[in-house]
Amino acid sequence: MNELNITTSTSDDIVAQIQNSLKGRLLKKWGESIITFNNSCGKGTLRTISFERGVSFIDCNIKLNEDVKVVFQNQNLTPIEFIFISEGYFKYSNDNTDKYTRLEQFQNTIISHKRDTKKTFLFPKDELLKINFIRVDRKEYLQKKNNNVSQLNQLLVSLFNDSKGEISFQHEGNFSLRIADEIKLLNDIDANDGMLRSLSLEGRLYIILSLQLLEHKKFEENMNLPEAISKEDILKIHKLTTYILEHISDNISISALSTESGLSPKKLQLGFKVLYSKTVNEYVRQLKLEISKDYLKNSDLSISEIVYAIGIKSRSYFSKIFFETYGILPTEYRKHIKNKNAAIR
Repeated sequence: MNELNITTSTSDDIVAQIQNSLKGRLLKKWGESIITFNNSCGKGTLRTISFERGVSFIDCNIKLNEDVKVVFQNQNLTPIEFIFISEGYFKYSNDNTDKYTRLEQFQNTIISHKRDTKKTFLFPKDELLKINFIRVDRKEYLQKKNNNVSQLNQLLVSLFNDSKGEISFQHEGNFSLRIADEIKLLNDIDANDGMLRSLSLEGRLYIILSLQLLEHKKFEENMNLPEAISKEDILKIHKLTTYILEHISDNISISALSTESGLSPKKLQLGFKVLYSKTVNEYVRQLKLEISKDYLKNSDLSISEIVYAIGIKSRSYFSKIFFETYGILPTEYRKHIKNKNAAIR
């Protein structure tokens, strides 16, 4: 495992220390610092840009060749960090403990640690990681005109006003596709637009920050946003996949899945989008097709028997969607597998 110790709290200096460790190439453009690397450490890009009144942004799009442990330790008051993962996961430890929390894809996370303590991030190898950090220096931000911090819930008001770094804070919130969509729009901003890019980044950044604060507020009030889903809902959907597998020969309806899980149809669709990037029907169809491939490869069932076993009424429809998905007809796929096995013998 590669270990990197960070002894600063400013985004630009953090990126400079990471560049030195990863032996990456640093480019400064339009107020952004951009590290690119493609070497024994892995491959990827890290970007950072700072705005007025203590708001900065770090964007990671990386894939590492070994596990990396990043330890942050300095005596300064550290920023509040709003974290969102679009791809992958990583682990986090706070307050000098060895107990790690896994931060998941699409989950809204807010953290801050005490002064003179360390926080640790564990980034896994061989995992595509797309992670955004919005960092707010609370002292500078409170000097912002109309900062409206007093309108937040009491927990966050205390955190923003913690000028001595006495509060350790960790929020692992709901899973949100709305924030994921805004992150995608942020990452799609043209890199060559100069002033327009900077203004667009800052505007989009504040939209994302407001959504993360709103999610926290609703979480504390036990009210889900329409486009958010809780950990409990995620667990229910995980269990639902077993039910789908066990009833694969049935005509599985969203209504039946809703009854089985106790989740509304809308919540079901959102959950499957978060977990599998598919609608419920797309997930069920894909699973039926994967099972059909296994039957074609490892059984002597006829095409008609396979169609019946996976709960598809029409053989012609089955052939159509199989071809659309795999680029080959079921009969040709089975023939290809048999010829391949014969050649091996």
